[in-house]
Amino acid sequence: MPLRLPPLSSLRFFEAAGRHQSFKLAAAELNVTPSAVSHGIVGLELALGVELFIREPRKLSLTPAGADYLPYVSEAFSLIAVGMERLPSKRANRKIAVSCAPTLASRWLLPRLQDFKARWPNISVSIDTSRRQVGFPVDGFDFAIRMSRAPVAGLTWSKLFGERLVPVCSPAYRDTLINEDGDIDLRRATLLHVVPASEDWEDWFDKSGIEGFETGGDLRFDTIQLAFEAATMGLGVALGRRPLVDSDLDAKRLVEVGSTITAETAYWMVSSEGADHRPDLQGFKRWLLGQGQSLRGSVRAAA
Repeated sequence: MPLRLPPLSSLRFFEAAGRHQSFKLAAAELNVTPSAVSHGIVGLELALGVELFIREPRKLSLTPAGADYLPYVSEAFSLIAVGMERLPSKRANRKIAVSCAPTLASRWLLPRLQDFKARWPNISVSIDTSRRQVGFPVDGFDFAIRMSRAPVAGLTWSKLFGERLVPVCSPAYRDTLINEDGDIDLRRATLLHVVPASEDWEDWFDKSGIEGFETGGDLRFDTIQLAFEAATMGLGVALGRRPLVDSDLDAKRLVEVGSTITAETAYWMVSSEGADHRPDLQGFKRWLLGQGQSLRGSVRAAA
């Protein structure tokens, strides 16, 4: 039995007008007249049997029914657009779209992209570091790099690498932590916390066997990058996350001031459903997994 759908042109008018809360702006976007948008939406309301907009002299707003209907229409158009972009005729102009946390992107992914561009010089890569939850395929991403303790059902997850956690601070700040016996005493330190992190100082103390640890005046940040920068400025001790902190340790901007533990979480590459059907996506996936495997191999060799 065929699907019963209202006129698609009227749905376009409704989606644009609902998004802009304006017939005039919707008309400008769709290159039609405001009158065409208004008449099209009236026809849609008659077909659906509900009012979608509240029309006032200087204001246009969605009715409760319109507000409920708009996300479905928007998602449907998004799916159509994503499907069109995946057609073979569109592949020459396709980007590889990757969602990735900002600190991982700047400290691990970007330094390696030159190697990928050398292998695939004609492929464009788009990196998005916003924190929103990615929905495949609606959001148009091909891959997402996420931290998790285990794969999540329903998508293709491939492990990149795990983390090792170690306290770090600037060399000058380390000198302020040395007690009369010449040992580093973290009880003197200001601890730099990363609020969204799934594993932070409590986990490090627990795995290090340190109990009854109390400090005052700690600082909290919303990104790992900010915590690392605060540590290099001498504001306290951050929980270094290797390999993300390795460049600072190699450059002596930061030094280790405690034992290293293995984190329970790891970075995973999450693939969209169509990632195995395009050569460019297959190449990027093989390349990125190879970068993670190389890192894991270097960690085992160092151990």
